[in-house]
Amino acid sequence: MEIVFTVLILLLAVAASGILTRTLPFKLPLPLVQIAIGALLAWPKLGLHVTFNPEIFMVLFIPPLLFADGWRIPKREFFMARRAILMLALGLVFMTVLAVGYFVHALVPAISLPVAFALAAVLSPTDAVALSGIVGKDRIPGSLMHILEGEALMNDASGLVALKFAIAAVLTGVFSLRDASISFVVIAVGGLAVGAAVSALFSFVSVHFLRLSEGGDPAPGVVMTLLIPFAAYLTAERFELSGILAAVSAGMMMNYASLANAGSVASRVRGNSTWTMIEFVFNGMVFILLGLQFPHILGRALLDAHETSNAQVGLLIGYIAAVAAALYAMRFAWVWLLRWFASRGAAKHGMASAVPGLRMVTVTTVAGVRGAVTLAGVLSLPELLPDGAPLPGRDLAIFIASGVILLSLLVAVGALPVLLRGWRRGSDPHAAEEALARRMAAQAAIRAVDQIHDKDCADLDESESAYAADVTARVMDLYRRRLATLHEEKEPREMARRADALEFRMKLAAMRAERKTLLALRASQEINDETLNKLMREVDLSETALTARKK
Repeated sequence: MEIVFTVLILLLAVAASGILTRTLPFKLPLPLVQIAIGALLAWPKLGLHVTFNPEIFMVLFIPPLLFADGWRIPKREFFMARRAILMLALGLVFMTVLAVGYFVHALVPAISLPVAFALAAVLSPTDAVALSGIVGKDRIPGSLMHILEGEALMNDASGLVALKFAIAAVLTGVFSLRDASISFVVIAVGGLAVGAAVSALFSFVSVHFLRLSEGGDPAPGVVMTLLIPFAAYLTAERFELSGILAAVSAGMMMNYASLANAGSVASRVRGNSTWTMIEFVFNGMVFILLGLQFPHILGRALLDAHETSNAQVGLLIGYIAAVAAALYAMRFAWVWLLRWFASRGAAKHGMASAVPGLRMVTVTTVAGVRGAVTLAGVLSLPELLPDGAPLPGRDLAIFIASGVILLSLLVAVGALPVLLRGWRRGSDPHAAEEALARRMAAQAAIRAVDQIHDKDCADLDESESAYAADVTARVMDLYRRRLATLHEEKEPREMARRADALEFRMKLAAMRAERKTLLALRASQEINDETLNKLMREVDLSETALTARKK
């Protein structure tokens, strides 16, 4: 029963964090609130302690979150920025392992070089979820945010693969760069292939057996979708490939599967709402678990050091600050070099001013916050060497990693709003293509209505034909007004928008009146719950479609 109560308390904490961020008189990022709630729950008097098992954490939380990110990330922008993403996710990670690894070993000789490399490896992955929770929606320019999200998707795998080889070096004392490079390519490519294969298999099963594209019950398909990231991750890990890249690849492949097999409206609506809830709950539990661990890791180490001397406490805090500074310096230098090489390439094509300047480099540096993958990785360090001796420097490495996670979050919370203040995002780069898509979709709808009218009204008598023409005109009028709102001239466009806004207010008022009447009929027992639920669902879906288009 203790496990059940713990899970229920964590779920309650996730829900409370969402309510708290909306009710506080000042704005705090959701991840920071959740970490604070986790730290509060770890207070000794409350007595809640959750043992952080890295293996269970990586299997339970990471695959669905990475799968959802891979599904959601814009594929076109991802591939357009693939060079920058790979240079950050691969090049920066391996340079960080080398540079920061040697720096940590020189700073703290008690940490052996292989353990220092392992610490640098777990500190290299960034957390885009924490970043978006800190800065809010649409604060960072879209092109930069796509790069940061793509980096976070890919560098989890490269960082953990580097950790794997560092642990092997710790346990065996042997390391071969050639073998490690070949193994990395095999692990990465194999993981991507496994994820794509699992997702393609689900698409085949859903179309041929679950009949999702024929209007069947969407529930089995949604449940199977929930299992895809776990199937991809576990299958890849079973063959000693990258489970993380398999989950990412499966998520990306889902977009192409959904394009090939559109499926039913019900399956898309239910699937989107299910995944939205899962992302909120799982992300919240990740940060609450982080908060639960920090007092036990940081607090205990600082108290033990305080019993020795105050200088020892200052030394431990100095280690955290020095390692964080090294990470920021490494990231800044790498991003600056990428900018410099890009500027040279742009200058050859007559676009010397096309490359972002110092401000964007600084934002990219500070935006590299660390998260739960870092803590899970450092806690997976073995406690004992093959000869049974304790692994030297393990506890100190865990302390430094935990401190850097917390410090990177606090720095991002304080610095990013200042760096982004007054930064003009400019016009929406996708506005033109959105207008084109709306215009072409409306024109296609008008043509389809016209074809139905010609086909179904050919044999009607005069009165029926007049009624059908009136119905056709009313349906077409909806799409004609949509086209009018996209008109190039200002006057007809503004008139259409005012008419559209009036229609929106009228429809919304009508739907809310419907809902109020239905509830009143249920309260007076004139209709039962089954009738109420059916009619309320119709009204709710209509209002959802109306408000979604308005947004």
